[in-house]
Amino acid sequence: MSDDQNPEPQGPNPWIKSLMIWGGIFLALLMVATMFGNAGQSAGTEVDYSTFRQQVAEGKVEAVEIGPEKITGSYKNNEGTFTTVPVSGDTSLPKLLADENVRFTGAPRETMSPLLLILIQSLPFILILGIAFFALRQVQKGGGAGGAMGFGKSKAKMLTEKQGKVTFADVAGIDEAREELEEIVEFLKDPQRFSKLGGQIPKGALLVGSPGTGKTLLARAIAGEAGVPFFTISGSDFVEMFVGVGASRVRDMFEQAKKNAPCIVFIDEIDAVGRSRGGGLGNSNDEREQTLNQLLVEMDGFEANEGIIIIAATNRPDVLDPALLRPGRFDRQVVVPIPDIEGREKILAVHMKKVPLAPDVNSRTIARGTPGFSGADLANLVNEAALLAARRNKRLVAMQEFEDAKDKVMMGSERRSMVMTDDEKKMTAYHEAGHALVSINEPASDPIHKATIIPRGRALGMVMRLPERDNYSYHRDKMHADLAVSMGGRVAEELIFGHDKVSSGASSDIQYATRLARNMVTKWGMSEKLGPLQYEEQQEGYLGMGQSARTMGSAETNKLIDAEIKSLVESAHQRATDVLKTQEDKLHLLAQAMLEYETLTGDEINELLESGKIDRPDVPKGPVVVKPTGGSAIPKAGKKFGGGGAAPQGA
Repeated sequence: MSDDQNPEPQGPNPWIKSLMIWGGIFLALLMVATMFGNAGQSAGTEVDYSTFRQQVAEGKVEAVEIGPEKITGSYKNNEGTFTTVPVSGDTSLPKLLADENVRFTGAPRETMSPLLLILIQSLPFILILGIAFFALRQVQKGGGAGGAMGFGKSKAKMLTEKQGKVTFADVAGIDEAREELEEIVEFLKDPQRFSKLGGQIPKGALLVGSPGTGKTLLARAIAGEAGVPFFTISGSDFVEMFVGVGASRVRDMFEQAKKNAPCIVFIDEIDAVGRSRGGGLGNSNDEREQTLNQLLVEMDGFEANEGIIIIAATNRPDVLDPALLRPGRFDRQVVVPIPDIEGREKILAVHMKKVPLAPDVNSRTIARGTPGFSGADLANLVNEAALLAARRNKRLVAMQEFEDAKDKVMMGSERRSMVMTDDEKKMTAYHEAGHALVSINEPASDPIHKATIIPRGRALGMVMRLPERDNYSYHRDKMHADLAVSMGGRVAEELIFGHDKVSSGASSDIQYATRLARNMVTKWGMSEKLGPLQYEEQQEGYLGMGQSARTMGSAETNKLIDAEIKSLVESAHQRATDVLKTQEDKLHLLAQAMLEYETLTGDEINELLESGKIDRPDVPKGPVVVKPTGGSAIPKAGKKFGGGGAAPQGA
């Protein structure tokens, strides 16, 4: 953005002007204090009255001036002057002075200078007038967003090239969304190219996508590419506790935009102000709705706003008011999706430019192992890998750092300091072995990426599965497989330790299975008895705060829904039981390997179940002997790690 496209030059910084005003007031007070101090200062050395009389009697005093409030005098031989306070009622002083041949005179009562008196009396009025003048200046100049009376002014900030330029070259993995916004930039650069064919540029574009997909980054790229003034503001900046302030800020924002047209106005998180009207209880004419009404009028009302393009971002398009989404306002909705494997590879390439990479780093392999990651997740992954390499005193970031960073992002940080008993570790090992074994025996289940009994994040153990490719829909057999895998940990505890020793480690497994089964029954039509109907919908809470699920139907229907959910979960529990009962020897084998190595990859688990051993370069090779009691006879590893616990998560 060039300098000649910026608005007219601004005056001095308001903060500097305020500082100068208050500095002047401080100096005025300091001058008055100095004048008072000078007026009150006494010349000469101050002595007490008895010493003064003694000095007179000794013949040291040459002349004295007697006043009603103080006595001043001078010593003989030019030895200096003195002051003292007289004692009322002492009438013998003149006689004493006369006897000692000391010249003495009377002094009139001290009076203040008329000019100083006028200044002191008028000082409060001067201060009041100065403060009033300062406040009036703030109101007259508009005050700005931070002025004393500027709470009704827009908080929109104009981005300039000095604040960090981002271009479309920095945006990767969302090519379709970028192409739609490039058209807006081209129109701003060359409007005749479109207008000569009768085309009109959209007045508004709404960026819709999950958090972290790059909506704000796209907006910054538009600012860097367009070469026109770019205003940015958050939806929450409009809403205040004072009724009418938000609408005033909307008006002021569009007034600023008109002065700098053609320009772009970017509103981030517009759902804070653009929620559907009339959704709350009580009086619907609240501050937020007044702000939304003013925004609707400014975007497409009687007064044309030529050359102003509104770009907004949200991850909740379902709650926006329909009037906001109609043609003429937000004509175009640009979906910013979660990137696929090609997009993830491009995003990784952008972020890896800033990191010194080792030769073994393969961005394609990392992209394949991070399905579902957004652009922000991938940026965090690269950053975590760089931090790990720095912590390990490496000069280059190797593939091992990216793998460890991926595990940290997916499963949480390892908590090796957690002290667990041997029994708790053993239960965790069997719990996770149950998840892993059921997953291997379910054809529709995703492959196992890694299984660990080391506490990570909030989980005390985990079996992480990753899909082989990006999934955009889920099939019935995949859902039943996931239900069975989620029950695998609980079933393993029941089989090995008995009914009374089942732990609370499966709490999140049960929560996951119940939620999945409910969605299958009420949303996805996966129940034979209830049929392909929707029985549950999301609804907004009071005044749009929060969400809740509302089940539609009669009491009998709700009872049948609960029965179907229970049936699905119990069926998955039985499937997991059938697998683990028939392969109990493999369950012991896998659990003992988990106790020995603590973390196993999916390939190592498959190798162990096929050959009875794990081939690791740093571990002695040999067959694994399985004891029915669950005791470990696996060859000792070179390095033993601590940690583990009952896993609340495994599906």
